[in-house]
Amino acid sequence: MTRRVQFAETDMAGIMHFTYFFRFMEETEHAFYRSLGFTVQAQGEGGPEPSSETNPDIGWPRVSAACDYHLPLRFEEEVEIELLVEEIRGKSVHYQFRFWKNPNGADSDRALAAAGQFTVLCVKMDKAAGTMKACEIPGNVRAALEEAPESVLERPEKT
Repeated sequence: MTRRVQFAETDMAGIMHFTYFFRFMEETEHAFYRSLGFTVQAQGEGGPEPSSETNPDIGWPRVSAACDYHLPLRFEEEVEIELLVEEIRGKSVHYQFRFWKNPNGADSDRALAAAGQFTVLCVKMDKAAGTMKACEIPGNVRAALEEAPESVLERPEKT
C-alpha cells in the first residue's frame, strides 16, 4: 500500500510520529484482507451476515506489535508499506511490514525507513456475551493466506 505522510501525522520536528507507523501497518493489514475478500472484524448490524463464507464471526486482535525505525519520514513524503506473511499457525498469523521511502524512485533511491511486526490471533466473537476466544483459522481464510518465501523474510540473528 502506498501512503502519503499527512501534516497531522508529524511531530514538532516535522517527522512522522512513531505511533503512525502502527496505524499504517493496521491500514495495510486491512487492505490486505479486503484484497482477499475478507474483513478483519466480524460485521455487526446491517453488515454482511457474520456466518457467511467471506465474513465469518471472527476477529484478529493483536497479541504482539513492534517497529524498528531506520530513517525519518516527513510531511508530504510517500511511503510504500509492504506486508509479508511470515508464519501461519493454527490460531495465529505473524506479519512483517516494511516501510519504503522513495517508493517510486530509482532502486538506488528506495530506502528502508522502518520494519515492523504484528502477531494476530484468530478469535471467535460472542457478541451477546461480549467475549472472544481463540479459535482455529477458518479453512477458507487459511487457504487464501500464503507465507512469504524464506528468501524475502527478515530474520533477526540469534546470539
